Amino acid sequence: MKSTFPANQSQLTLQDFLQLPETKPASEYIDNQIIQKPRQQGKHSTLQGELVPEINRILKPHRIGRAYPELRCTFGGRSTVPDITVFKWERIPREANGEVSNTFAIAPDWTIEILSPDQSQTKVTKNILHCLKHGTQMGWLIDPDEKTVFVYQQKQEIEVFDEPEAILPVPDFANGLQLTVKDLFAWLLD
Repeated sequence: MKSTFPANQSQLTLQDFLQLPETKPASEYIDNQIIQKPRQQGKHSTLQGELVPEINRILKPHRIGRAYPELRCTFGGRSTVPDITVFKWERIPREANGEVSNTFAIAPDWTIEILSPDQSQTKVTKNILHCLKHGTQMGWLIDPDEKTVFVYQQKQEIEVFDEPEAILPVPDFANGLQLTVKDLFAWLLD
């Protein structure tokens, strides 16, 4: 894959990065470096494609919140594209006319990452921890191959969910969403 980035990336600021054209897959600006996300694969796309509408089915009709796939969020000196972000309704950036803004310069309320086979779990975990440091209530790291969900919350121990009947915790604002580990990974069989 040919790079579309300037040769001297070390001198690139966050503002310079944000002026570059978008790439496919998306590129992120982390610790003054540009890192391109891996291409999505089947399990990743399936889980993302099912989870976003399921969250929106519960939150959106009551204007509690909204889930977004692959939304660029720029805050705390980083610009990342989590697999799924969820924002409480009143925190969704909007333009003067009430439409959703194109720019999200705040941390999500809930961030969800789905591990791809060739993706660094450490990098993804660091992104979740960065979100928590900047106000995100909860982060999920879903590992499709291990059928495991790691749940991160501010100033709490990491919780591991791999028992099929275990109900996955969600942020308080999303408590209408009831998903078990089995429910989540059953989407891979549909």
